[in-house]
Amino acid sequence: MKMKKPFCLSILYLLLGCLLITGCSYIEKMVAVLATVTPTFTPTSTPTVTPTPTQTPLPIFTATPSPSPIVPDTGWELLQPGLERRIINLFDDSGKHVEHLYTLRIDPSRYKFDVAYHQKPQTLEAWQAETNALIVINGGYFRQEKEVYIPNGLTIVKGKAIGDSYDTFAGMLAITDERPELRWLAQTPYDPNEPLRAALQSFPLLVKPGGELGFPAENEDNHQSRRSAIGQDKSGRILLMVAAQGYFTLHQFSVYLTHSDFDLDIAMNLDGGKSSGILLAKSTEKVSELILLPIVITISSR
Repeated sequence: MKMKKPFCLSILYLLLGCLLITGCSYIEKMVAVLATVTPTFTPTSTPTVTPTPTQTPLPIFTATPSPSPIVPDTGWELLQPGLERRIINLFDDSGKHVEHLYTLRIDPSRYKFDVAYHQKPQTLEAWQAETNALIVINGGYFRQEKEVYIPNGLTIVKGKAIGDSYDTFAGMLAITDERPELRWLAQTPYDPNEPLRAALQSFPLLVKPGGELGFPAENEDNHQSRRSAIGQDKSGRILLMVAAQGYFTLHQFSVYLTHSDFDLDIAMNLDGGKSSGILLAKSTEKVSELILLPIVITISSR
């Protein structure tokens, strides 16, 4: 018996609906299961990681300074009005450094000169602190008697004379209230009636008046030692000189100063050896003495 077409279509639609309902329920269950699962991804190959390079800092080089070359001659350097400094370094024929000559040149119209003496010697620093001087340099020769120190030759301090005058072979720094003056005792002997505020005698003359050689070769004993000297140039300026390395003999020092460009009119040797020393207080420059000093020359601003 043939079914009617509409009835057959109804049965077909009914079956399709069941399948759809069943399929949807299954899909919903699968989705719910999948939602509870954390996916795990296994890479097909191990990735290559390129490390970030660490930058190595460049080395810092600290240069070790080589000793400064010795300047042969600084020339005259103005420290303050009326006061100049010059340092001359001397070398032998092989280039070896043999002497260091420290020199101050002073306009006496701007500075006051004096002589200080104690029976008990002391350092240049102690002399400077006591006198408040700008410059202190060692004086002339002295001797020890028991526990006190006595000047050799004549020394005048605050108008009072100590000791006896040397003869014509020596020189004298004569100081009045107006000015200092270097003299050769053969030309200008000491006059006890002259009102000197201060004075200091020493020997030998290294440069005689007029710029002549003061200590000739026939007097040479070939003894090298530290040297100090005071001079006066042809313009009247006073020069203080200390050569502390012990290179010069007296004759060599005399020849050097006579032929130098210091334009010296006269120069007198001071006590050398361990006594030689000078202190410039303002810039704290010093050529050190090696023993305590009972006699010094001081220079202060007027």
